[in-house]
Amino acid sequence: MTEPQPPPDLAADLRVVLGQLLRRLRAERGGLPLGQITVLGRLERCGPAGISVLAGAERVRPQSMAATVAALEAAGLVARRADPGDGRRALIELTAPGREALLTDRRRREDWLADAIERDLSARERRVLAEATELLARLADGERRPSG
Repeated sequence: MTEPQPPPDLAADLRVVLGQLLRRLRAERGGLPLGQITVLGRLERCGPAGISVLAGAERVRPQSMAATVAALEAAGLVARRADPGDGRRALIELTAPGREALLTDRRRREDWLADAIERDLSARERRVLAEATELLARLADGERRPSG
């Protein structure tokens, strides 16, 4: 059995490989720009939100988010409605066509990944990948586990 990599080396390798995988998944996208897809995804996960909340969550300037929302609104993928708690503010919400565009984008990327997993990995490698996915989820959640 090989010795485990020191955590700094493993972290560097993991960062590179995850970056490559994310770029490959982005390449499988079609249609909408990534910035628009991320806004649709956030609206689906978190529900209606104002432009300043969306901008903060996506770490962009409110002016940039306003332009992204305007493009999504022009395409009929989001709609504005008055904030029931503050009539001066507008909330941006996902429309049915917006949800469908998001699901289509996701399906395309997940189909590519499922095909690659089936084509390129053995049954044993798929089991290892399933275990690694659980570990990556723990890292992403920041969940602390006792070392063992």
